[in-house]
Amino acid sequence: MEGKNWTLVTEFVLLGFSDHPEYESLLFALFLMIYTVTVLGNLVIMLVILADAQLHIPMYFFLGNLAFVDICLTSVTLPELLVNLLSETKIISLYACMTQLYCFIALGNMENFLLAVMSIDRYVAICHPLRYTVVMSRRVCLQMVASSWILVSLHSLLHTVLTARLPFCGPSLIRHFFCEMTPLFELSCSDTSTNELVIFTEGSLSLALPFLLILFSYLLILSTVLRIRSLEGKRRALSTCASHLTAVILFYGTLFSIYFRPSSSHSLDKDRVVSLMYTVITPTLNPFIYSLRNKDLKEALRKIIHRNLL
Repeated sequence: MEGKNWTLVTEFVLLGFSDHPEYESLLFALFLMIYTVTVLGNLVIMLVILADAQLHIPMYFFLGNLAFVDICLTSVTLPELLVNLLSETKIISLYACMTQLYCFIALGNMENFLLAVMSIDRYVAICHPLRYTVVMSRRVCLQMVASSWILVSLHSLLHTVLTARLPFCGPSLIRHFFCEMTPLFELSCSDTSTNELVIFTEGSLSLALPFLLILFSYLLILSTVLRIRSLEGKRRALSTCASHLTAVILFYGTLFSIYFRPSSSHSLDKDRVVSLMYTVITPTLNPFIYSLRNKDLKEALRKIIHRNLL
């Protein structure tokens, strides 16, 4: 790149859905509704868990943390998207872009870690029910969540610093609706092989270890369930995992579709749709996944509503 006069950029333009300007008003209404449902749904779960003493157990402690992460994850991308759908400039500064990238990586990875922690909780509850209260003590639960926050913060800091140190050259057009590493790499006027190597090694490890932990936990759970003689006992044991397993399939299904696709299948529209599933749709569906078939949550919500109406 020697001999070329590169102009380093300090702000970017998030193209988002600007290639379909005729749909921007409709998209604004749709995403505003999704964001409202996401925040309210997850907020209700958090408040119900806090208000009902019977829900102050490890499973709901982790679920409350997951609801908090889902609110934050959608708040990292959707408000900016909503503003850009109404704006003609769609500009984001380099500092704001790196901040968004850091929060997105940390919160997305925190959801990954929380799903793994919740699988441990289900494993102990089904495979070692008599030792559940001892193993999953309040101190252990707090340590697992705190450790997860520390790990994802360091992980996100590493990738954000490596991305921020890259010089970015014009045109400063990000072909996405938020700041993500891959479209940012396309704008760099220097070698990004170090960044890509770190993503492939450390990034893959941070994704694979929680997933393998979930897989191993469910193999042990399945082994225990198969040894239960009564069909009713098997059904009750599996029903306690149904919501978590659904959330795991939804989360990793969208995540793997992002990172394990052949390069020939990548396109702007496909990447945006898959990213929407991961950053928007999954956090929106989680409250419904965990509440529709959860009798304890529904009963606690009914009691709160009944108490406040009287």
